[in-house]
Amino acid sequence: MKTNKIGFIGGGNMASSLISGLIASGHSPQQIWVSDINPDTLKTLAANLNVNTSASNNAVVNEADVIVLAVKPQTLADVAKSIAPLIQQRKSLVVSIAAGISQNSLSNWLGADTAIVRCMPNTPALVLTGATALHANNKVTREQRDLAENILRSVGIALWVENENELDAVTAVSGSGPAYYFLLMEAMEKAALELGLSETTARLLVQQTALGAAKIALESSESPEQLRKRVTSPGGTTQQAIETFQQGGFTELVSKALHAARDRSIEMSKQTENT
Repeated sequence: MKTNKIGFIGGGNMASSLISGLIASGHSPQQIWVSDINPDTLKTLAANLNVNTSASNNAVVNEADVIVLAVKPQTLADVAKSIAPLIQQRKSLVVSIAAGISQNSLSNWLGADTAIVRCMPNTPALVLTGATALHANNKVTREQRDLAENILRSVGIALWVENENELDAVTAVSGSGPAYYFLLMEAMEKAALELGLSETTARLLVQQTALGAAKIALESSESPEQLRKRVTSPGGTTQQAIETFQQGGFTELVSKALHAARDRSIEMSKQTENT
């Protein structure tokens, strides 16, 4: 991977996180190109990461072996169409991290023969603990799959799904997932204040407890259910809280929320294809 030239169209938070991860994993900054419509963004990236920058998307495409599309979904169609001739000429691999934009739409904009990997990362990539699912179309070679995986793995875990429509479920689980945990943390913090703890104490306890629980889950071979039962003493305080959650329909509410997110992802993809 370290010999490949990587171009980013868009230099926002997710792109800068990927670039930082690539550099931290040994990729030379001089093998990375970035374009963006904001001159200040380019100046910051050049100064902080020592990468090549340009205001021209085509200039970046002309330099790189793989192009990462990191612009907002609503602007992606125009961007993709503008670089399509050069993408087809260079036979570049295109990696899209835009939510809700299907491979069918990308192929229509970039050309039917374009090698495309569609990814669904999440915001913890900003702190190099992301979770990304990837799907490749049938134009992507094994070498290109490895390249795309290595790019996304630089900011966390990266795994492949067999069918593109699984990315809608991934969006519901991990793409939107950080917000669910933040919501629980928000509710716990509010309750802790009601119980008489200070704001500083409540926040630190909630944050460290979330971190600790995630770390245990990651390092254990047991399921979340088994881990929950292990720390729930019969008749104790934890059991009382868990039973209150369950009586309130917690499991059913989580399922309903994730189905709603999945359905919205499907709806957004269809809206894009119809534009």
